[in-house]
Amino acid sequence: MASSIRVRATSNGDTTEVQALIQHPMDSGFVKDAKGEIIPPHFIQQLTFEYDGKAVFLADWGGGVSKDPYVKFAFKGGKKGDELKVSWVDNKGATDSTTAKIQ
Repeated sequence: MASSIRVRATSNGDTTEVQALIQHPMDSGFVKDAKGEIIPPHFIQQLTFEYDGKAVFLADWGGGVSKDPYVKFAFKGGKKGDELKVSWVDNKGATDSTTAKIQ
């Protein structure tokens, strides 16, 4: 199965810029379907980016984040060819992770 995470990391001197797109429904639990029934909550609770074994970005989310969230940030460090690990856990216990080489 293909990863739900697409990530790009680019090193510019001593800073690494990261962009990630995550495919996830991010249902809040407050929306109704076409039949008028509430769609149960299903959202990413924790998103983690790790470089060199340390978290460089950590997000604790709830149902207020939109479908297929996009994240962009920068951190000090990272060299071309190094790996960045991205992982998430949702409220139903599902997980996904991937690694990307810094370019």
